[in-house]
This record gives sequence, structure tokens and C-alpha cells, in this order.
Amino acid sequence: MDHNHVIKIFSCRGSQYLAEKIAKALKLDLGKSIVNVFSDGEFQPAFDESVRGATVFIVQSTFPPVENLFELLLMIDAAKRASAYKVVAVMPYFGWARQDRKDRPRVSIGAKLVANMLTAAGCDRVMTADIHADQIQGFFDVPFDHVYASGLFLNYLRSLNIENLSIAAPDMGGAKRANAYSRILGCPLIVCHKSRERANVVGSMTAIGDVEGRNVVIVDDMVDTAGTLCKAANMLKEKGALSVRAVATHPVLSGAAYENIAKSELCELVVSDTIPLRAKEGQDTSKIKVISVADLFADIINKVYTDKSISGSFVF
Repeated sequence: MDHNHVIKIFSCRGSQYLAEKIAKALKLDLGKSIVNVFSDGEFQPAFDESVRGATVFIVQSTFPPVENLFELLLMIDAAKRASAYKVVAVMPYFGWARQDRKDRPRVSIGAKLVANMLTAAGCDRVMTADIHADQIQGFFDVPFDHVYASGLFLNYLRSLNIENLSIAAPDMGGAKRANAYSRILGCPLIVCHKSRERANVVGSMTAIGDVEGRNVVIVDDMVDTAGTLCKAANMLKEKGALSVRAVATHPVLSGAAYENIAKSELCELVVSDTIPLRAKEGQDTSKIKVISVADLFADIINKVYTDKSISGSFVF
């Protein structure tokens, strides 16, 4: 990107807390924007400063409600129509990523639709962290920067100096990710195997690998209802694990997630701030530790803006 063009960072409403941290890390002021809301709920974002000729980075995670995605699309469109030079969607959490293929007949491929909508809005580049399915990168015909939060989690795990450490995948699908952690940390791998009864409901579960006498860290990309995670943690404790903690990049945490985590055998759940914790009053969050991805995204944004290679920023 031609950095004769000024850099500007903006945020949609859903990720303002994170955009402020990213802007601060870049020693920039967060760009001024406003959202006009009609009485029926329709909304219209607007830039409150000129973006003509600027390289514009718009920060927004697209977790539900769908307004978060649509607000990002409107902001991209507004930037294009205001003659921005380039528009980059910074989506720390890429929502709808679980709909990456037809896993049964007559369903949508939501992730591809989101990719088409971002492109239609005028997005020139996309940045995201720990996307649910790697092949989503191929849904785009614009540059796609896939950032890994693993470096942050690996540093944290190293700082704990855990003895008899084992890394666990909560299911077969997460084996590749967990294997990368176990390789980098030089410790054994455990794979939990479950049979699903239906979506978000887990049947029986077992573990492949040595569990007894180990301090286990379960690794995943997101934690939603935490049903699978807590079931895995409880099963690992039953099989003789000394302790069980978990790291997951995206704290979706819906349904009974907070209750599930509080009463599970997990001693700690480490997440990032790609999605804000939205615990209601009285919900127990004492086991949840948040590590910010702000510096990570600031580094990637800076490198993209100044045309530097970003491959060295990746752990995997």
C-alpha cells in the first residue's frame, strides 16, 4: 500500500473498546464517526471527518446481532463513496465462519455470502484472527490477512511454567491446531473424541493419549456454549488429569456458557478480546482471563500500511 496516503482507523459500535486500544498502540487517534438511528431501528453510519485519499481501516467483529456485520458493510460503502484510497475491514472475529461448507443438504454457505457482501461493499482487504475454517481465505479475491492469537497464548502458557504439561484438542477437528501448540511447546498431545447427538448437544466423550498425572491445556478457536469444553475438562479430570485449563481465541459465550464454565473442572479459561465479554450481572467470570489482541492487530496494520512483510508475525 502506498503510504503517501494517510492512515486512518475507525470503529463500528460493536468493537469500539478494541479499536481504541489498537489506535492507541499505533499512536493514532481513533477516527470520528457517528451513527444516525431512525426510530424504527434503521441506522446510517457516517464519517465525521474527511477520508478522501486515505487508507481506512475499519475495526468490527461480526458476532451477532447481524447489525454488527451490516454496520461494517455500511461503513465500507460510506468510505468508498467518500473517496477513500483503500478500505480494509479489520474483523478480529469473523462471524458466520461456521457456515463454511454444505455439511448437510439445503443449507446456506454463510461465510461465502459474507465474503461476497464485503467485496460488494467495496472492501479492498480483510484482516481476521483465528478463523474457524482456513479455506474461507479462498472465498475472497482480495488480500486476506489471517492473524494467529496463538503467540499471545503461548507466551502466557510459558509464563506459567507448568510441569507435566499436555495439550488437548477438544475434538478431532481441533487436532491440527492443538498439534501445533504441542509441537511448539514440546509436550504430548491428547485428542478428545465425542459423538454429537445434534448441534450444540454432545453425547459420549473419551480421550486418546495419556491423561493421568498431566496438567492439561485444551486449545480451541472459539468457545460458544462451552458444553463440549466443559465436558472435555470434566472427562480429563475423571481420567486423572492434575489440572485442566483452556485457551480459546473467541469468547462467543452464549446460552449457559458462564454457568457451565463456573461449575466445570476448568481452573482457568484464557480468551482474547476479539468479542467483548457480555456476562450479565451476577454471572461468575472469575475463571476467565482476557488477553488483548490489540497490539497484534496494531502490528499487522502498521506492516500492511508500510508495505512490510507480515509473515514473521505468525507463529504457525
